[in-house]
Amino acid sequence: MSTPAIHLKDVTKSFKGLERPALNQISMKIYPGHITGLVGPDGAGKTTLIRHIIGLMHPDSGDLVVHSFDTVSQSSEIFEICGYMPQKFGLYEDLTVLENLNLYADLRRLSQEKRQEKFERLLKFTDLKRFTNRLAGNLSGGMKQKLGLACSLIGDPKVLLLDEPSVGVDPVSRRELWNMVQDLLDDGIAVVWATAYLDEAEKCDTVLLLNEGAMLFNGSPTEILVPLQGRVFSLSDVPVNDRRHVLMSLMREKEVLDCVLEGENIRVVLFPDCEKPHCSAGHWCEIAPRFEDAFIDKLGGVQNRVSALAEHMPEKEASDRPVIDAQKLTKVFGDFTAVSENDFKIYRGKIFGLLGPNGAGKSTTFKMMCGLLQPTKGHAYVKGLNLKTASSKARSKIGYMAQKFSLYGILTVKQNLDFFAGVYGLGLRQRKQKITSMLKIFDLDQFKNTPAQDLPLGFKQRLALACAVMHEPDVLFLDEPTSGVDPITRREFWLHINSLVEKGVTVMVTTHFMDEAEYCDRIGLIYRGENIATGSPYELKQKAASLGNISEPTLEDAFITLIDQNDLDNSSSKTEGMAS
Repeated sequence: MSTPAIHLKDVTKSFKGLERPALNQISMKIYPGHITGLVGPDGAGKTTLIRHIIGLMHPDSGDLVVHSFDTVSQSSEIFEICGYMPQKFGLYEDLTVLENLNLYADLRRLSQEKRQEKFERLLKFTDLKRFTNRLAGNLSGGMKQKLGLACSLIGDPKVLLLDEPSVGVDPVSRRELWNMVQDLLDDGIAVVWATAYLDEAEKCDTVLLLNEGAMLFNGSPTEILVPLQGRVFSLSDVPVNDRRHVLMSLMREKEVLDCVLEGENIRVVLFPDCEKPHCSAGHWCEIAPRFEDAFIDKLGGVQNRVSALAEHMPEKEASDRPVIDAQKLTKVFGDFTAVSENDFKIYRGKIFGLLGPNGAGKSTTFKMMCGLLQPTKGHAYVKGLNLKTASSKARSKIGYMAQKFSLYGILTVKQNLDFFAGVYGLGLRQRKQKITSMLKIFDLDQFKNTPAQDLPLGFKQRLALACAVMHEPDVLFLDEPTSGVDPITRREFWLHINSLVEKGVTVMVTTHFMDEAEYCDRIGLIYRGENIATGSPYELKQKAASLGNISEPTLEDAFITLIDQNDLDNSSSKTEGMAS
């Protein structure tokens, strides 16, 4: 084994006001030419650990050495050999791609002679050469992350620290980003990759699992699976219309540690030494465990099995008419068409997913459906109300959780809830009851006097959802509601969403998590403003299977195959047009 690039020994860090240490005696070795994954729930200590490695924070006790340099006494030397891509986009959005690269080259004291060769290589590596004069703020999420990666590589680092680089990035861009980082390993770079995507962690050479500052596991992704043997099952042949109900029922069984939809089946993880619970629907089959099963197991399983939110939600009235109806929905900004003639209908108690790459037009569609943007052409209806002519009445039926945290950062949690209760027209008595209820349901009482901007990400998302449902809406628009949060928190969100749907609430959602998209009854795949495919998850996978060479495609495979086919069809059409 080679000499470790990073060596931590009993590293401990505490912050004033917190009961537990942010890092509690962390010891590990990270080697060159390897990717080490950092995983754990929100607030586990991942970002704190990365900041210690780069020298931005110093431990209260313990030792941390990076390529023989001590992070406390030799932080400037460590800066010279490390590339760091922070969790929040660390670039200047009002500068162009090239200006950002020059800024980072200045910080690295890179000579003008070396810049041209370096920039040429990085722009080719990240496929950003076409966009050198575009403002960083106008890049898609995936392109921003590529630019962040390029800037972190300007100094030819020996250590690359990536703090959740793929959060909010579509599956195509995630694959590209992962492949780019893997290509760097041949140069002997040690990569530390913090991630909320457990399929990424599964590909790492070594994984460090943190929780509440403590190390729960340190080893290869295959080692963590050993205790799961014989405990993971697939329940197949469950009628499509019953899957959500069966899933919710299994979640309440004492033998079940975790339970999620997986394609047309239900994936069930049992507690140790437990038998399969009785289920009249479907057929059981033992299957191989995966990293996400082990992650949930190490954290003790999902604690909340019943949605207190749904228990407070009244049953929505039955109706045969579509609750959401988009007709030839189009939005043009100047000479740019963001959304082009999109049609879809969503019925009571159904989940409709909008999938697509960053910048495809999903959020623009959402804003038109919520009445926040007027369509250039076409119509948007909610419960039969035209959002153009009866916008205020229609909006009273809608709950909206925006892609970017849309609450007021300087207001406390309680003040945000009070503000949104007022916006939705709740009376003083009802407002007080709802605030008390939401603080309890989402475990926010401990933070009620905390400014929203100071909340951990998972609690920010809880607060945003609480504000969106205070008025008991018939329709819920969720724009990437779980982006960046850990799997435990994601399961909590989908417990609420599935339970609300069983009460008749209609949901429209965007997500980059393909496992979440499996919960959708129907999906619209948006690409370059157009709806290029619509159907159930099963139908989209079958369509992809007929186009490609994959016999049993995942939803991510379908996502990529259908987009590639659309590009191919458009390219062929242009070629034929030029020939004619």
